[in-house]
Amino acid sequence: MSTGTTTVNFSRSPYGLQIIENCVACPHKGSRLFCNLGPEALQRLSEITSSATYPKGAMLFVEGQPSRGVFILCAGHVKLSTSSSDGRTLILRISEPGDLLGLPATISGRSYEVTAEVMEPTQANFIGHAEFLNFLREHGEAALRVAQELSETYQVAFAEMRTIGLSHSAKEKLGRFILDWSAQHPSDNGVIKFTLTLTHEEIAQMIGASRETVTRLFADFKRKKFLQVKGSTVTIKDKPGLERLLQEK
Repeated sequence: MSTGTTTVNFSRSPYGLQIIENCVACPHKGSRLFCNLGPEALQRLSEITSSATYPKGAMLFVEGQPSRGVFILCAGHVKLSTSSSDGRTLILRISEPGDLLGLPATISGRSYEVTAEVMEPTQANFIGHAEFLNFLREHGEAALRVAQELSETYQVAFAEMRTIGLSHSAKEKLGRFILDWSAQHPSDNGVIKFTLTLTHEEIAQMIGASRETVTRLFADFKRKKFLQVKGSTVTIKDKPGLERLLQEK
């Protein structure tokens, strides 16, 4: 639980994370949508938030589980997925630090609509359902941030539907996925470099293809010199070539 001080409180977890125990003193709060609140709201947020760390593979919540509250992702990445009755999995989103997880279910009072699985050692701070709703009633600026978070989730969902539903082939889906993933990274003389830590299986689950197809297409893209892959670093060397894939029928 937070202390309410104005100094930065770090502690070490068993996973090597630097844990931020106090929302008021978080050095990242200004760059994160929900955390960028005024002093009074941040102080109250610290009072109702409990901090926890999770190892890779941990489940914050599971699809169909009654909502207990929201998680503020402070460090690490979490994949949000849904599964069919026959065991097929579709990854809907990779959450970034600053995201609110479990927000739609907590606001609506329904069960979690997705499963949230930790991808790497992670800090995710928890706020219970009733405390979170009371916090929003008391602090209008926080309610506005929540509305913005829900809007972004809505837009991301439509982008994913476009990638899967409007693409004519797995090649087009993967090309669109790579371009979308690289969109926030600057170009240096036509070359774009970014980190992609997802496995081929996880990429396949995001674009509705098989792992074997993704592996084959990456090899094809490299052979055609669209991109280069070294470890988790992807370098797009021919963005126009990838963009042409989106026009192929």
